[in-house]
Amino acid sequence: MQQGTLMRKVKSKSWKKQRYFKLQDDCMTIWYQSKRTGKIESAFSISDVETVREGHQSEVLQSLAEEFPPERCFTIVFYGRRGNLDLIAGSAEEAQCWVQGLRQLIEPRSFPLTSALVSRTWIRDWFQRADKNKDGRMNFKEVQRLLKMMNVDMNEDHALRLFQDADKSESGTLEGEEFVLFYKALTQREEVQSLFQDFSEDGKKLTLLELVDFLREEQLEQEGTEELAMELIDKYEPSETARARHVLSADGFLMYLCSPEGSIFNPHHRVLWQDMSQPLCHYFISSSHNTYLIEDQIRGQSSIEGYIRALKRGCRCLEVDCWDGPNGEPMVYHGHTFTSKIPFREVVSTLGKYAFKVGLPSPHTDVMGGPRRGEGARLESVELAPSSAGSWGAASPKSPFPTPQELKHKILLKGKKIGRLEDTLDGPGDEAPDASDDDNGAEAEEERRRAKVGGTQHSRALQKDKESLAQALSDCVVYCKSVSFRGFQEARSHSRPSEISSLAEAKARKLIRDAGNEFVRHNAWQLTRIYPSGMRTDSSNYSPQEMWNVGCQIVALNFQTAGTEMDLCDGLFSQNGRCGYVLKPPFMRDEETAFNPSDPGSREGPGPTTLTIQVISGQQLPKVANSKDGAIIDPLVRVEIHGVPADQAHQETKYIENNGFNPRWDETLQFQLHVPELALVRFVVEDYDKTSRNDFVGQFTLAFANIKPGYRHIHLLSKDGTSIPPSSLFVHIRITE
Repeated sequence: MQQGTLMRKVKSKSWKKQRYFKLQDDCMTIWYQSKRTGKIESAFSISDVETVREGHQSEVLQSLAEEFPPERCFTIVFYGRRGNLDLIAGSAEEAQCWVQGLRQLIEPRSFPLTSALVSRTWIRDWFQRADKNKDGRMNFKEVQRLLKMMNVDMNEDHALRLFQDADKSESGTLEGEEFVLFYKALTQREEVQSLFQDFSEDGKKLTLLELVDFLREEQLEQEGTEELAMELIDKYEPSETARARHVLSADGFLMYLCSPEGSIFNPHHRVLWQDMSQPLCHYFISSSHNTYLIEDQIRGQSSIEGYIRALKRGCRCLEVDCWDGPNGEPMVYHGHTFTSKIPFREVVSTLGKYAFKVGLPSPHTDVMGGPRRGEGARLESVELAPSSAGSWGAASPKSPFPTPQELKHKILLKGKKIGRLEDTLDGPGDEAPDASDDDNGAEAEEERRRAKVGGTQHSRALQKDKESLAQALSDCVVYCKSVSFRGFQEARSHSRPSEISSLAEAKARKLIRDAGNEFVRHNAWQLTRIYPSGMRTDSSNYSPQEMWNVGCQIVALNFQTAGTEMDLCDGLFSQNGRCGYVLKPPFMRDEETAFNPSDPGSREGPGPTTLTIQVISGQQLPKVANSKDGAIIDPLVRVEIHGVPADQAHQETKYIENNGFNPRWDETLQFQLHVPELALVRFVVEDYDKTSRNDFVGQFTLAFANIKPGYRHIHLLSKDGTSIPPSSLFVHIRITE
């Protein structure tokens, strides 16, 4: 890999160009250049690579299956929303060399990195980037360049003093351990040191009892604090001697604070911690809209990658828009638009492969999208939600609505149905085979408007709303029979728990405004799906929060579009083992509830909760993407509360000039929460700009219910929701009722 290899980079059946790929000496970067021009085209860091797939495991490589054998093909998959890299090697041996080599290089990150290891990797990374002449040592000029790259604005005298202190060999350059010393002096955390001193009698160590005091008084750890203190010393104290004496040094204390146990996110809520034996309608379900699209809604690309990415993100409700294709084979794409098409068989094969393997500790039911045949024209958009061993058969219900626990490893199809659910289970009755009411009237209307936006003329096809339905397909629809929504009264009198209605975002908003309490009650016994307006042709998203506030379970978002809305979605579903199901609070599961999100007093329970956040400091914040080289950021922190209307709020700190490396704010922000059970808290770091909009630096979002009080680190995420170690915020959290 370090010698370099000539391979074909492939973008389509006709675009296959030879490129020379080479792993750099730092073993951290791969660059490739054009064979024809010799120009270096691009480079990527090993840390950007999520996984490597062998063989024809992408649409592009599948289309070339007859031309190139699978053993020469592989796909490099990146974190976030960056496109994959499809490659064809000259031989099976060369392909294996790269596949195995890349897996070795990304392997260490499959284990949780200790903060020490992150720090070491980070130090090595910076050293190699700044060591311009690659002689393995760094002179003062290179160090100054490095400080600029690292977002540090430091006066020359101070930098020189640190440099000379670290240069133990007095050679005028730093190498190896000397650079580590320099880096440690640079990253000295005074705020952590003074906290350590507050609890340490001799200022050098925390005894077991002193650590227990800190955990009880500051971190509000209630039970088993002595066992926890012992555990933390064993896990995070770097010195063997100190470990043997059951004491924690300042280094060990900092490592604990940077660890998962010192994170703002309650580690007990990372795993599956909620009751999974309630009816399905009692859960919020992670849901995506037009899952096959990875770009816009009119001309964007359809790809199985859309399904893979959504499933890996913990999404449990996918959409599959099926239309008749050539030779009677159904195709998946966005009807009446110019989006590209993918065969339905590829979609279901992908679902079979990825639906239950997202690394979830316990994959529960998956509500996804499946097909419904149109009159000679289309299989309607469907939600599929998974049957044992991936079969699509009907399951027999024991209760009005089964639980995620009972539906594990099953796929539910949402769609139209001939007759009633009872007839499917008791065998066919004498009823005429009329399809159930369509719930897509609103969506069809949206499509008419979208067709105009897209400039297509399909109005005649759209007029054909009368559809015939195959009996076999109808029988697959068990718990999610689509019905039109004709008002809450009508639903209460004539609907069944096994039925589901889909509402456009605008219709849902009107119902929230006019009948908030009725909406909450309705969602306590029946599923509701919300989808984006057809006018969102750019794949933008609406706020899911207002829909969750009334208990809507299937709030479908465009997963391909980064932004606040997807941060909220990732934030809510990052708990409970990332299984894609989050239990609604008790007052939203009661069919007679008085709760209305626009009147917080209607929630039974204690009065408002006060959330006090002291924003202390930031650590090694990333530079703004596409900023001028050398532009050091002026960071500020904004804390946003997303919840019921009375709780919606945001406050921000002042900005710190020219310091993205270790800014100190020491500012306190305070919020009143009337319905904390529904609140999400989003921490955003921005680069202040007085002439234009601030630039995004990083964010972290979590449900209020998952916050740990005390001194905590917040490990920031990129726009795409991927981690950016070691960037973090250090805060103190207090919650009072």
